[in-house]
This record gives sequence, structure tokens and C-alpha cells, in this order.
Amino acid sequence: MEKFYITTAIPYVNASPHVGHSLEFVEADVIARHEKALKKDVYFLSGTDENAIKNFQAAEKAGIGVQEFVDKNSSAFEQVLKALNISNNQFIKTTEERHKKGAQALWLSTDKDDLYKKTYRGLYCVGCEQFYEPGDLNEKGECFEHPGKPLETVEEENYFFRLSKYQSWLRDLISSGKLKIVPEIRKNEVLSVIDKGLQDFSVSRPVERSHGWGVPVPGDEKQTIYVWYDALSNYITALGYPDEKSDLYKKYWLQSDVRLHVIGKGISRFHAIYWPAMLQSAGLPLPTEEFIHGYVTAEGQKISKTIGNVIDPLEVIKKYGTDPLRYYLLREIPAYLDGDFSFKRFEERYNSDLANGLGNFSARVLSLANSLGSVKKGEVSKDVEEKINEIRQKVNENLKEFKFHEALASIWELLSFGDAKVNSEKPWAVEDQSKKSEIVFNLLTILDNVASLVDPFMPETSRKITECIIWEGDSIKAKRGEVLFLRLPKS
Repeated sequence: MEKFYITTAIPYVNASPHVGHSLEFVEADVIARHEKALKKDVYFLSGTDENAIKNFQAAEKAGIGVQEFVDKNSSAFEQVLKALNISNNQFIKTTEERHKKGAQALWLSTDKDDLYKKTYRGLYCVGCEQFYEPGDLNEKGECFEHPGKPLETVEEENYFFRLSKYQSWLRDLISSGKLKIVPEIRKNEVLSVIDKGLQDFSVSRPVERSHGWGVPVPGDEKQTIYVWYDALSNYITALGYPDEKSDLYKKYWLQSDVRLHVIGKGISRFHAIYWPAMLQSAGLPLPTEEFIHGYVTAEGQKISKTIGNVIDPLEVIKKYGTDPLRYYLLREIPAYLDGDFSFKRFEERYNSDLANGLGNFSARVLSLANSLGSVKKGEVSKDVEEKINEIRQKVNENLKEFKFHEALASIWELLSFGDAKVNSEKPWAVEDQSKKSEIVFNLLTILDNVASLVDPFMPETSRKITECIIWEGDSIKAKRGEVLFLRLPKS
């Protein structure tokens, strides 16, 4: 059985989760569920990054102990995963001892020629936890990820990783597709960074600046491991690294057919450049693929506590339900680009696509089938069979390239096809019971396939539909079931 390992990034816990985080969780979940449906051995990891300096600063500002602070926010992320019905197998926290030991083991496994100590002076973005060269900044000399926030000029003695040594190797790795980066635009961005020339990067911070918060550098009590060096290792420490006897580590890292990272575009440099070089230096297998998604804005603006437009996914779920939020994020946000969360647009999608679309079609078909008492299983008509096969192929092809919105559009094409058949064949007006049963059987076949196709995207909705279609030998009985999506009043 093919082994498939998939991970989300691990978000900082300096603040509570917002709807932008939900996009990545849901995208990864769709991939995991789809691959499981293809009978692959899937392992799905998520977690939180807790060792950052900015987590320490946020805890100080909140006036509580840093461990208490990160535990609270980490728990909030776990709540969101549960509320979104995410099927992750494990949740890793980087303050766990197993992770710290694994991060130190990776450090010790790094080629000794690749680590060296020097004094460095540079521009530091606390938000990114990264030093930047002037050429990496915008025209105002600001970080692209955190415009408006001044960079600090920092001079300190740190350990460095000899990234420059891996420049040509990394270029070949990515340009050849040995490490597949989707979409192409992100692959080209990474190659552009490499072609500008890679600089060695700092992989530790002095204890004075980190306040001792983080993973200690092995053999040097005055330094802590740089948060990104530590954080990236979660993908293997969660599996039991460095214990090669760990079943999870052997199966899903050393032997896995696919090792896929689902990440946002702001951290592509770390995952597509730093991480492969670190693994190569330590003599470990590399990820095979990285899907890089865009950002979610809120009502057209960047999500920001300062602006006050942070949208709590738990509140959205409480008001509208889990599957409607999953659907909106996957259908409305372009897979490869940035997209916007708007409550007006959310409610439009809810009413048109869910209440009037999937919900209405399901109710019509189940009601027709229920009125017959029993529907005889017959031959699927040629046009229905061909349409279902066409849509299944489209969905599979789109999901191979992580085009979630296009996959959903294809499923809704099948829904429209089903609606057209109901309206054209008018089974309620057919007096011949055998003919009526034949028509309804084909409609049930369409609905059953829609439920199957929509399962990775909206698993609870899929379950509600399939539970109403009861196959009993040569016949089908249907329950009317509950209303899937109550139409929202116009605001």
C-alpha cells in the first residue's frame, strides 16, 4: 500500500487562530481524505510552533507565564482543528520534550562543516524571526510580510548554517521536479531567490535575546536553536526521530512514497530552501512535494488585530456550521492565489450553492424516492454513467494539482446535470411506476455519487446524505432526512 505523509505548517501561538489558518487546515484535510479514499496509507500531522521569541514577547505583554500563554493558544488551535472536522492523526507542540530532543539530534547530525560561529550585524524582523538583506525588503526598507513594522538592527554572535554550499544542488532539486513545488508561480519565486545567491543563515540566538526560551544548542548553554531550525524539524520529531526503530518514522519518513508539506506563501523560503538543505546535510530523506497556497484577506483587508478584522472561525462555525465554512474557503478562495473572506459573499454562496443547490437537490431526490417506498435497482442510463465518470475524472485531476475550487465546481456541474434531469423528466408526473422507479434510481445514483465526491470537502454533509440512501439487495429505500442547509434570510 502506498504510504502518504502530509503536514500543515505549525503556526506561531503568539495569538489566537483566525480564519486564514483555517484555509490551510481544510486544504490539507481534503488532500488527506481524498488520498485515503484512494486506499493509500495516509498519516496527517498538524501542530503549533511555540519556541519563537515573539511568543515570549506576547506572553510578557499579556502578563502571564510564557508556558501558560503558549499552552492556552495551542489549545485554541486544537479546538479549531476539531471544530473544522480535521482528520489529523497527530498534533505536535514544539515545547514537548520529544520534540526538543529530536531538534537537538538533528543539530548533532548536521555535517560539522556546515555549522560555524561568527558575529553578525543585520536587519531583523521579529514577526518573521529572520534576518533580511536590504535587497529582500520593499521600497520603504520594510519586510514584505510585515509592512509598517520597523526592522531591528541586531548585532550578535550566532551559529550559522552553510546554505551557500547547497545553492546549485537546491536549484537542480527544484528545477528538475525532484522536489515538486505547486503552483508553478511559487516554484519560480523560489528559483529566483536561489538565483540571487544564497547566503549562510543564522541558526541560533543568544540566550540573552531569546530569554532562554527555546531549544538549547547542544554543548553551548549560551545559545538557543533558531526557531525555524527547531520548528521545521517537527515534521520528523513528531514521527519519533531520531529513533530509526520508531514505526511512524520508518513508515512515513524513511519509507514514505509521498512526503507533502502544505504551507502558506510567506514561509516558502524556509520549507523549499532551508529545510531540504538541512536534511541533506544530516543525510536524511527530503520532502517530495510542497503545495504553497495564498493568503486570506478579510473584507478586502489584510487580517490584523490592529485593524480589528480578525475573524474567529469558531464564531463562524457556531453561526453557520462546519461544512459551510469548509465549502466557502475551498470554493471561494483560489487554490493558488490570495482570496477574500466576506460575510456578504459567504451568505451568497451559502444560499445559492448549499441551500438552493446541494440541499435542494438532495431533498427533491430523497423525497421522490421516499414516496415510492422502494426503488428497484436497475441499469444506470448511459448519459448518467458518462457524466459521473467525466466528473470523477475531473475531480481527481484537479485534486492532483490541489485545485480545490475547480474540483468543487466540477461536482456542482454534476448537481446541475441532476437538477436538469429532474426538471426534464418530471418523475412525479409519470404514471408508469416501473418508469418512475427507473428515473428515480438514476437520480439516486447521481445523488449518491455527489455525496461520495463531496466527502473530502464536506464530510458531515456527505454522511447525512448517504445515511438516507439505504441499499437493500435489489432495491433502495430512502429516508427524507434533515434539511441540510436552512436558507439564510437576506441581510
